[in-house]
Amino acid sequence: MTLRQFEYLVTVVDEGSFTRAAELLHVTQPALSHQIAALERAVGARLLDRLPRAVRLTPAGRAWLPHARAALAEAERALTAARRTAGVECGELRVATLYSLTLGVLPPVLRCWRAEHPDVRIRLFEHRHADELREAMAEGQADIALGPEPVNWVGFQQRLGVEEFVIVLPPDTPHREPIDLRALADVGWVHYAPGNGLADLVDAACADRGFQPGAAVRTEQTAAAPVLAASGLGPALVPRNIVPETFDGAVLRTDPPVRRTLVAYAHKSPDPLASAFVTLLAEAGWDA
Repeated sequence: MTLRQFEYLVTVVDEGSFTRAAELLHVTQPALSHQIAALERAVGARLLDRLPRAVRLTPAGRAWLPHARAALAEAERALTAARRTAGVECGELRVATLYSLTLGVLPPVLRCWRAEHPDVRIRLFEHRHADELREAMAEGQADIALGPEPVNWVGFQQRLGVEEFVIVLPPDTPHREPIDLRALADVGWVHYAPGNGLADLVDAACADRGFQPGAAVRTEQTAAAPVLAASGLGPALVPRNIVPETFDGAVLRTDPPVRRTLVAYAHKSPDPLASAFVTLLAEAGWDA
């Protein structure tokens, strides 16, 4: 078995197609199929079911996949560690996070990182839900994760700060801050699609205040929520850090506040480069 074969099969699984995987990997489809077959012979079991319009992991494939992802991630980390030991600060730092945090928390941190470590690439793995992020980190996807506190996590974890959420309304709203969410119980909300982890946060915040928010519109995109709310489609609860200073809408703090604690986490204690990134995150100044 080779790491290249691991990469090929993981790509086929992620893309759901031999054709798309071959295009992404810049190999011919027959060559890709040959390498997958060779891997299955080495394993001694079929890893994929070839369906007319898709591929599906077999039970053996499902058992094999997380270990293959971890092996590929470890190989990349080994390469980076060797380069750093040789005195060359280069390579790639893999960071897993949520889409909403890429919008709000990470931009100023990445700007500082780029200035201090110009030869170290950042590869972002973005997820819609904190559960997806935790699962990806359990499979070894990244060097460090930024997200809400993971449930029952065994490994490195460091508190970074508290993210505050605000209500967005049209600029001519009669409401004033701080606003109690119960004042908005009888209106339709700009809500998030069920796959977006912020949908759970909104539902929980409203449930704590004794009501279930009705959805006038649901959006997959966190960045769209404040824009839709400012247009008059309903209130939206959004991270304060994604709203621009020049935003054309009413941005109101809530009473009581809606907040979530954010942490950095990984399987092991981060190496010096990853530790430097965690330090930048902790110094970002976004504590409520």
